[in-house]
Amino acid sequence: MTPAGDADRIEVRVEVRPPWPFAMPRRLGMDRLARRRGEVLHRLIHLAGEPVVIRAVQLSADRVLFGAQASSEDLARWGIARMRRTLGIDLDLRAFHERFRFDPLIGPSVLANPRLRPSARPDPFEALSFAICEQLIDYERAATIQRRLIARLGRRDPASGLRDSPAAATIAAQAPALLASFDLTDGRAVALRRAAREVASGRVDLDSDDPAEQERGWRRLRSIPGIGTWTVQMLALRGQGRLDQLPAGDLSYLKLVGRLMYGGPPGAPAPRATESEVVALFEPYAEWAGLAGLHALASHGAGLTGAAAQQLAA
Repeated sequence: MTPAGDADRIEVRVEVRPPWPFAMPRRLGMDRLARRRGEVLHRLIHLAGEPVVIRAVQLSADRVLFGAQASSEDLARWGIARMRRTLGIDLDLRAFHERFRFDPLIGPSVLANPRLRPSARPDPFEALSFAICEQLIDYERAATIQRRLIARLGRRDPASGLRDSPAAATIAAQAPALLASFDLTDGRAVALRRAAREVASGRVDLDSDDPAEQERGWRRLRSIPGIGTWTVQMLALRGQGRLDQLPAGDLSYLKLVGRLMYGGPPGAPAPRATESEVVALFEPYAEWAGLAGLHALASHGAGLTGAAAQQLAA
């Protein structure tokens, strides 16, 4: 399908007043999908192959303007709703703030950084596929793999010049050897294609808002060799808005909890905790565990590396 030009598109604008302090992200991901032109954030997303060009700009501390161009008003409004969820602009974190502002572990960050939210992605499959790319390697190398995937298999909108990540059906149709040529290991290339086939076939519905359906999908994905708990938790937190999900096996958290439990000053090599020790430390935060983890890193994670720590830089 050839994307429509600007003249063929319907534009919708919506002004939003966040219910809780909010700030547009200042740094963008190294995958180069989101672009900033002046103060305006631009992103291309798709629904069933139809492109939607989204723009967002913060007009003041309590006003954010969204614009969307698409082939129909309904599609444009879907795009704005999806981008609002991605930015977390509608999250009311008042209950979290009241409960944890004096918490000994995360309280200082909760008070100092009320605007902190997880770095999310507009498409859950993008969150899943990019998490597979990020498994057990440094973020810069993973971002290089992601850019190669986008350049070879991603979607482009000629009218705006923006790109979107590859659709699940596109990746599902590729030979593992092609995916491995982007610097994925052979095992991860196979895992990525198998995950894409599950999503493209509808056997896993990543877009469902039903927690039970989401968790059914997680179980099915974890049955694929090469997809474990960390990958699914990254999907949940960054692609499905599940703030209760903490990627406990992330190197950032293993080192953070090791530092907290066994000592060591910031900047020194951090001893590593076990994944179960990370889970135990954040268990009291329950439905807020994923957000609490980011605040813990903001308070105590100086010098740590890992996918979770990179969210603080995004």
